[in-house]
Amino acid sequence: MIKVLKGFATILSVFFVCWAALALADTSGESEEAQFVFGTPDQPSEAWLLAAGGRIYDNWWDALDRKEPTDTHPAYPESGRKTGSATWRCKECHGWDYRGRDGRYGEGSHFTGIKGIDGAKGRDPAQIAKFLREKPHSYSAEMIKDDELARVAAFVSAGQDETARFVDPKTGAVKGDKKRGEAIFQTTCAACHGFKGRLLNWGTSEEPAYVGTEANAAPDEVLHKIRNAHPGAAMVNLRVLPIEDAAAVLAYIKTLPQK
Repeated sequence: MIKVLKGFATILSVFFVCWAALALADTSGESEEAQFVFGTPDQPSEAWLLAAGGRIYDNWWDALDRKEPTDTHPAYPESGRKTGSATWRCKECHGWDYRGRDGRYGEGSHFTGIKGIDGAKGRDPAQIAKFLREKPHSYSAEMIKDDELARVAAFVSAGQDETARFVDPKTGAVKGDKKRGEAIFQTTCAACHGFKGRLLNWGTSEEPAYVGTEANAAPDEVLHKIRNAHPGAAMVNLRVLPIEDAAAVLAYIKTLPQK
């Protein structure tokens, strides 16, 4: 028991030394946080690559620190209800469940009638990247560089989750081990969100938007962000863990305060 405690103490001391070094480092140019959010590891793991691609799929200009488009995508359907930059997001046509018109975006304000990307699972990433450069997608190298587009292609080919297994396409009900989710949230997510999920608020004091609020309003979106992180934010992701763990976290945070 004593050896175990000493070992834990050693690990803990190393953690705090590393944390202090990052906090006190006098870096020139890009900050450590910006490197984490927008930079690339020297040797990117597959998990990092897929999560990075997932963030670009979510919102590429926030994920890559690029200029936000001001026009409406030329291929966006006239029957759609969005305009401007929103129409340039991959998720806006293909959905958070990647099934487009056959999934959660089959109706409502995000309906476009466009099919999902689920049919591209397993395809050659190079071919996917080529397709994204061409019409109707038309993503230029100025918008998304070649190495960045390769991340999106990798995500489309190998990073899509079967969201419908965990989020009901009609009701939004979530299937997941809440006790497991509680353990992961309390030991990981709570560092930024707090134990009750109220530490970060995307809304206002009158109409707050906490993790509990978002998980109940848009569970498939939150599952995507748990797996890949929110673009442009220094947020951890659970891509390296089984999808069941992300679903467990989602099931738990749906029980957290919404106001």
